[in-house]
Amino acid sequence: MDKNQPHPLFKLATELGPLIVFFVANAKFNLFVATGAFMVAIVAAMVASYMVVRHVPMMAIVTAVIVLVFGTLTLVLHDETFIKVKPTIVYGLFAVILGGGLLFGRSFIAILFDQMFNLTPKGWRILTTRWTLFFLGMALLNEIIWRTQSTDFWVAFKAFGAIPITMVFAIAQMPLIKRYHLEPATLEASEAEAGDVSKG
Repeated sequence: MDKNQPHPLFKLATELGPLIVFFVANAKFNLFVATGAFMVAIVAAMVASYMVVRHVPMMAIVTAVIVLVFGTLTLVLHDETFIKVKPTIVYGLFAVILGGGLLFGRSFIAILFDQMFNLTPKGWRILTTRWTLFFLGMALLNEIIWRTQSTDFWVAFKAFGAIPITMVFAIAQMPLIKRYHLEPATLEASEAEAGDVSKG
């Protein structure tokens, strides 16, 4: 079933909106107020996404669940460590999903990113490996920042650093995607569309 494609600005708003709410609430109040506002905003973003396109990306669902769990722990235990370690858990989980898929000869990028690529098996392997390493790097970067920098610096990085870095990395993969792109007219293409990386 074809899903309606949201306008790029709408998609960006649902991704950046909760982070901006988080940043502003932290600046005006404190991290605990910001955490509660972030939890409300991320649920609102998911609801808005579903109302507009009748679909919520898998990555957004996974992220929201972890935000709600660790946000609740942060508020109930009044310990900011939980919300600060949340990005590490998210990035680590994505790395495990992609890396684990590679071990079984599969690529889960299309599912995780809610996009359908049509690549050769070799292209799937390279792209999946790159994203796995990227998520591991982002997990490490989050750990370094929240453990060595102030809370305000960490919040600013989370709101205005992580997404631009991810966007730049994603754009940098376009030459690879174009190089290994397949027209969906062959059996090989059908296997590639399914993310089969066990061949080629």
